[in-house]
Amino acid sequence: MNHFSIAVLPGDGIGTEVMAEALKCLRAVETRIPTTLYHQDEYPAGAGEYLRSGNPLPDRTMEACRQADAILLGAMGLPDVRWPGGTEMAPQLDLREQLDLYAGVRPIRLYNAAHSPLKGYQAGEIDLVIFRENTEGMFASRKQQADFSAPQVSDTLLVSRHATGRICRAAFEMAARRRGKVTLVDKANVLPSMAYFRSIFNEVAASFPDVENERVYVDAAALYLVRDPRRFDVLVMENLFGDILSDLAAGLVGGMGMAPSGDIGDGCALFQPSHGSAPDIAGKGIANPIATILSAAMMLDWLDKEDTRQGARLIYQAVERVAAGTANSTRDLGGEIATTQMGDLLASAILQSEP
Repeated sequence: MNHFSIAVLPGDGIGTEVMAEALKCLRAVETRIPTTLYHQDEYPAGAGEYLRSGNPLPDRTMEACRQADAILLGAMGLPDVRWPGGTEMAPQLDLREQLDLYAGVRPIRLYNAAHSPLKGYQAGEIDLVIFRENTEGMFASRKQQADFSAPQVSDTLLVSRHATGRICRAAFEMAARRRGKVTLVDKANVLPSMAYFRSIFNEVAASFPDVENERVYVDAAALYLVRDPRRFDVLVMENLFGDILSDLAAGLVGGMGMAPSGDIGDGCALFQPSHGSAPDIAGKGIANPIATILSAAMMLDWLDKEDTRQGARLIYQAVERVAAGTANSTRDLGGEIATTQMGDLLASAILQSEP
């Protein structure tokens, strides 16, 4: 019997709602594959926790995340709860940095042609993965406070050989398991830091002679994602570019409610939907839980046991079957299915699947 300890951080806004459905699907996986159990303990974190205790990431939550086999997070942050410097509280970024979760892995897959604003794309024809460097880039100076009375302020774009090399290697390793192509997205024609990033990408590419590689400027990448997303397999880029382009790519497959993600380090990983806490719809029961449920599937794949990989396949297959039905759509996809109804549909599909 395999036992895994999962630290569950529901967070803020719709985080608690979508997390409940992800845990419902994990329980269905346990029923289908009873040789593996997932012990889930919930811990407080987020803007709401800051309002309660004065700390958005309590020490006991941080320690629980360090000790867990994996972390599953709902959503964090509230737009009106900010640090004195004006920025939102983002304990999920603190987790990335303190646990060295350097690889932001964001799969983008079209499950239903009706979900895409692009014409002529069928299910499965948009299928790419964005690798976002999580620990530096333009986010390196995020904890500095802006002096609003100063005549100017500046941020630092940090690119190190160590961090760039490992995110590029992770991207090539993923591409070798997929369709064998990596695209570097940068702005090396203008920024010296990006030219440096590209030089390290080139060094890593030489170690993967069987994987095709290309280099595309970030503005052109935005155009190509909209005009011909099929050209891409795995894309790798700096932190801010990854933050922006992963949202754009999510829009191609139905929006943020269809976009899972993993923040992965060498011995620890956190999985969460790419969307935020959406306080405008919190409590209405209309949030799309699929991104969180797919994030749970990514978690099972990352745990990398035969049973957990089987569990991940059950979730992916369930999403493919349920999302194929146009009537099975939450509000963001043009339907009327409630959050809990979508979770029920997916849990039922898991229970009816063959492991």
